[in-house]
Amino acid sequence: MKLRVIDSHTGGEPTRVVIDGMPDLGGGSLAARRERFAREFDRYRAACVNEPRGSDVIVGALLVEPADKSCAAGVIFFNNVGTIGMCGHGTIGLMITLAHLGRIQPGEHRIDTPVGQVTATLHPDHHVSVVNVPSWRAHKGIAVEVPGLGRVTGDIAWGGNWFFLVEDHGQVLEMKNVEALADASWRIRQALNAQGHPDIDHVELFGPASGGAKARNFVLCPGKAYDRSPCGTGTSAKLACLAADGKLAEGETWVQESVIGSRFEASYKWLDRASGKVAPRISGTAHITAEATLILDERDPFCWGIR
Repeated sequence: MKLRVIDSHTGGEPTRVVIDGMPDLGGGSLAARRERFAREFDRYRAACVNEPRGSDVIVGALLVEPADKSCAAGVIFFNNVGTIGMCGHGTIGLMITLAHLGRIQPGEHRIDTPVGQVTATLHPDHHVSVVNVPSWRAHKGIAVEVPGLGRVTGDIAWGGNWFFLVEDHGQVLEMKNVEALADASWRIRQALNAQGHPDIDHVELFGPASGGAKARNFVLCPGKAYDRSPCGTGTSAKLACLAADGKLAEGETWVQESVIGSRFEASYKWLDRASGKVAPRISGTAHITAEATLILDERDPFCWGIR
């Protein structure tokens, strides 16, 4: 068996788009097909992104037919431990991949995802702007007792995935400190899940930035890998919090920097002030790094990945 893939990175964060070789998931909504992929074909996910062919940091993007035929593509995102709802850096990578394949031209395109449709614009300079799914803050100022860290307070917000966003964490957001950042974030997530918030699978630490960026972040993803990019869904969740607090005006640009120094430009429009829902817009670019054929030989004891 063979899987055809195209690899890219968005601000340092890799995306592996699977363009051929995955099992047919049938029709229906992207949410239903995501569930089927997770339930029946999880070994293909592991074979694609887990070691020995992949690594914990790679995000997979399974290219499928959209449920809505007006969309340019459908996509199911996945990582080293399972599927995920939406992926901002992955959507940017997908758009650059579709352009690389000659399937799209510069302009506005809709993309079907398991958590709703997003609108992505491929600009002539190959930058990509993504208008994400509606995002909002669900809870402000949630306090949690974290072993080894003490009391930590943050906001819970939806940006296509569920995030716990923490600004007062006492950590230094620098590359030399990533092991400590990952450990702290993992402790926060475990404590938060145990306290009654089992759906939170991303933790986002914020701190000051320099050189024109508004903030730097460190995002720990569900499988304990940290996001090398500024995280599109995490930045969407942050925008929802900023909007709710009146700290960022509608249409104002927010420059979000990752822990490795890569940046997204972001802004939002109000969808419903009463419920706090906003439409985030994230802009960045991706670069193709490889075209490959992954070989799945069942004589290989690790054919289906190391899990």
